[in-house]
This record gives sequence, C-alpha cells and structure tokens, in this order.
Amino acid sequence: MDAIVLLKDDHKTVEKLFKEFEKAGDRAYRKKRELVDQMIKELTTHAYIEEEIFYPAARAGVPETADHVLESVEEHHVVVWMLSELRELDPEDERFDAKVTVLMENVRHHVEEEEDEWFPQVRETMGRKELQELGERMANAKTEAPADPLMVGSARK
Repeated sequence: MDAIVLLKDDHKTVEKLFKEFEKAGDRAYRKKRELVDQMIKELTTHAYIEEEIFYPAARAGVPETADHVLESVEEHHVVVWMLSELRELDPEDERFDAKVTVLMENVRHHVEEEEDEWFPQVRETMGRKELQELGERMANAKTEAPADPLMVGSARK
C-alpha cells in the first residue's frame, strides 16, 4: 500500500468514528467515551506516522509542499492537545461534546487540505515505488506510535 492510500484509509477510519459519535444520543456517555478513546488512539498514531515519516519525505521530495507541511504540524499541535484534554474529560462534562465537535471540525479541515491540496502534488512528484516504500515504513511505524498524544512531536513544538 502506498503512503497516500494508507493516510486516506486512516482518514476514512476516523471519519467513521466521527459519524458514529454524531449519531450517538445525548446521554450515550459510555458509547461516546469508547468512540473518543478510539479517536485518540487513531489520531495519535496517524499524527505520529505523518510527522515522523510522511511529512519529512514529502518536504524533501516535493519542496513546494514545505508551507503545507508546516501548517499541518501546527494543526496537529492543536489536535494532540485537544486529544490529551479529552482523555481526562468525563463524557458527562458539559464541555465534552463541544470539545469533540471542535476536534472533528479541525480534523475535517486538515484532511480536506491534505487530500485536495497537497497529496496530489506529492503523488505527482514522488514515484509509485517511493510512495510504496514510504507506506510500508509508515505501516510498520504504527506499532511504535505513543499512546499519549502529548508524546507526538508536534505537541512539544
């Protein structure tokens, strides 16, 4: 699987979680906690492999994506801090749903920019073989991803 396909698959996985959360009832606290815990796991892993492997390779291989990469890292910074707050927040807290809604808006914006604006540039410039090798490295790196969102590089920048 190539790197961009892997990232888009991650995006689809997270979007399914978002839709499930949106469909959960107002008082479905246990279900919402489970969904948010899964979002935290998926988004932390995704941010980690992007920052550690994909972004540096995209920036080196397609220098005109440098601004996109820098913006994406800043978007990750916001997301991982929100994830860390959600880890500790009780689903019955009045801020829980609002915080998840803002998280979803941020992630959806981020995904749209990546998929529409700069993934096509990366695909066009980097060869199929390079993207496949990158995808393999990223898939393997998922097992190394931290569980704590604040251990992702962008959290500390």
